Amino acid sequence: MSDGRFQRWSASFPLTRPFARHSAGRLFDLCAGFVYSQVLYACVELKLFDHLARAPMTLGELSTALQLPLESTRRLIDAATALHLTARIDDERIGLGEHGAALLGNPGVAKMIEHHAMLYRDLTDPVGLLRGEKTSTELGRFWAYARSAQPSLLTEDQVAEYSDLMAASQSMIANEVLSAYPIHRHRRLLDAGGGQGAFIAAVAQRAPDLELVLFDLPPVARRAQRQLDQLGLSERVQVVGGDLFKDSLPEGCDIVSLVRIVHDHNDDEAHTILSSARRALPRGGTLLLAEPMSGTRGAEAMGDAYFGFYLMAMGSGRPRTTADLARLVEAAGFEQPRVIATNQPLLTRVMTARVSS
Repeated sequence: MSDGRFQRWSASFPLTRPFARHSAGRLFDLCAGFVYSQVLYACVELKLFDHLARAPMTLGELSTALQLPLESTRRLIDAATALHLTARIDDERIGLGEHGAALLGNPGVAKMIEHHAMLYRDLTDPVGLLRGEKTSTELGRFWAYARSAQPSLLTEDQVAEYSDLMAASQSMIANEVLSAYPIHRHRRLLDAGGGQGAFIAAVAQRAPDLELVLFDLPPVARRAQRQLDQLGLSERVQVVGGDLFKDSLPEGCDIVSLVRIVHDHNDDEAHTILSSARRALPRGGTLLLAEPMSGTRGAEAMGDAYFGFYLMAMGSGRPRTTADLARLVEAAGFEQPRVIATNQPLLTRVMTARVSS
């Protein structure tokens, strides 16, 4: 594969030519990936998909709507069409492409794309990041709790932006988790690290008889309380403020959920969180852990490349395989870790474990 003569031969020989072209295309995509992501970012930032959702538009109409010169609009549309974000309806009009339409149906993804501007800046020197020479990153400052010595003392302003981002993307995750696991079988749920309550609100809708408790940092908990009040859930959800690493989790629940929590923390911190969940649960209680997992078939690049470098820039956590997570939950005192299939394992996978009865 690395021999130049073999490459030239395989590109010209009829039987190997399709494979050689496919391999070359994949290699070029790796080189050009940053440019592709910036085309996507420009489309989201300019609200291109929102404009096209109303009706197909001509280049001239888009130029006016996007406030771009006509030639720049043409260049953006050509790039977006090549990436299946837009599509040419006829000789004059442009409409939504496959990926652009999918983005409109998942507003949380658009929020993440806007958020990625920080990640791109942090990765301008990936080697320096790998060597530990870049000690301060934008993502580290954004996820304020990740590097704060006293996260409980953070202000609401300091947690607002990341809490809003998590809430925007949580509905997709909640749908995957609740479609995979029969949460209604339980009596009382504690959502640890529950953010502004997006997951627990989805649970409330799916399981109307389930008692609910949300635990997060005090400034996040206050935001969650206001959000749940607006949703009319203040009577159903008990909101508790505290620190996962210093305070005991509320007891009296037969299931504890950790949704996108463990992979944000290093092993020692993850063990502390899981051990706290174990102490809060009674005999026969259940741990429900949901997050993207390393080594997921068909999503290997997302698990190890994307999350590996994202969490490195964030300054906390690492991707883990199902085997890694099973070892962690067993070390914390749980038994019978089991992976449950989800419809979109690229978004999240689910693992459950039990407290011995």
